[in-house]
Amino acid sequence: MSTADSTAASGPFAARGSAREVEEGTAFAPKFDDAGVLAAVATDADTGEVLMFAWMDATALARTIETGQAHFYSRSRGRLWKKGEESGNLLEVIEMRTDCDQDAVWLRVRVAGTGAACHTGRRSCFYRSLPLRTGASAILALQTVGGAPLFDPAAVYPAGAKPGDGSP
Repeated sequence: MSTADSTAASGPFAARGSAREVEEGTAFAPKFDDAGVLAAVATDADTGEVLMFAWMDATALARTIETGQAHFYSRSRGRLWKKGEESGNLLEVIEMRTDCDQDAVWLRVRVAGTGAACHTGRRSCFYRSLPLRTGASAILALQTVGGAPLFDPAAVYPAGAKPGDGSP
């Protein structure tokens, strides 16, 4: 993937204008970072639950807008990744928003299949909590809060593989 000039127009996206134009205007002019990606957060369209975080390059962003199905960019595999292409747990995008400076997007989605958005089989990738106010010297122990997996990843994905690599 080549690093995109974040000020030039790219595909269906407008060229970036002044800060005021980006923050208050109606032109979608996403700002990709030096690696050519921007952050994407997916939440359940009905409950607001945070489901996952991933990266999008210009192709993934354009494909998501064109199809209404979430696509991401796998940094470790260096390729486009349609969420749910292997598991059947596709993300139907109900609404997409961008933040004030257009360097992140928020996808409100409905999950198909088993309803799991995480490659571990869980509904959300955020299924563990961190204890707070434990003191600086304490070793942190994660607590599972997201429930049991909704499917068995070993039965869905080839040995050792993660869909699209499953990591940001």
